[in-house]
Amino acid sequence: MSAQVSADVWLPFREDEVPGLPEGLDYRFWDGGPDFPADPADCAFYVVPYMKGANVGVRPFAQMTSVRVVQTLSAGVDHVQGGLASLRPGVQLCNARGVHEASTAELTLALILASLRGIPGFVRGQQSEEWRSGFYPALADKNVLIIGYGSIGAAIEDRLAPFECARVVRVARSARTTERGPVHPLAELPVLLPEADVVILSTPLNEATRGLANAGFLARLKDGALLVNVARGPVVDTKALLAELESGRITAALDVTDPEPLPQGHPLWHAPGVLVSPHVGGSTSAFWPRAKRLLAAQLTRFAAGEPVENVVLTTE
Repeated sequence: MSAQVSADVWLPFREDEVPGLPEGLDYRFWDGGPDFPADPADCAFYVVPYMKGANVGVRPFAQMTSVRVVQTLSAGVDHVQGGLASLRPGVQLCNARGVHEASTAELTLALILASLRGIPGFVRGQQSEEWRSGFYPALADKNVLIIGYGSIGAAIEDRLAPFECARVVRVARSARTTERGPVHPLAELPVLLPEADVVILSTPLNEATRGLANAGFLARLKDGALLVNVARGPVVDTKALLAELESGRITAALDVTDPEPLPQGHPLWHAPGVLVSPHVGGSTSAFWPRAKRLLAAQLTRFAAGEPVENVVLTTE
């Protein structure tokens, strides 16, 4: 497509808020409000509103008869997959690879360190004026298992490097080799789990990973292991996790939960040995400039008729 050919682009930012947008496209601001900014049938490039919920993001899909690219601002695309069947064939679905890695990896390390070093207990101690000294686990000399070794998993390993871990083991859906070493397939988890002191979940949510951390998975963890979930809540079987937490055998740090948001009164709030953050892995000050740079780059390619990047799938 040439930049001179008019095409509607739906953005969750106003046009003047995104530096570097190409000329020749008609930009429509829509951030998930009740009224569409224009006829969805004229939309050629749709940027899904961020953190507005799955029902909002897919609402215009069925009417988007001309759309060619659907761009999410999240690393995962599970929140829009339920609506893909209503899109015409040939639509490219793109994720926000490059936007969330730094923030999510940063929170992952914060959750690990806070959990191991007892920070939540120190906060409670400060509130009650109690001096809770003693010995606490360190990240140094620990074996760390990263399950889900895409760009976020690699960014997590980048940040683990200065902490003198004994070993970092990588796992993804299928085996491959990286500059840092081998990536093991999911099928090897039964052998790898018992050796890990810290297990990090950074996988996408799909058929292979839904309920991955079930009762059998958790039972293979060694006593005292820490489970960290920065992936999606349904990757972990909440009932099975609660049973392990209540036994005191393992601990957990969760940026995502199932259900989510975690409702008041849910036992996970007060389970022993759990630290919960409210799905804030990617929603930091670093998100906005990175998201806008991604959109400007993608739309520049789109306007010039060049292939867009970060394509996760093409509808059939």
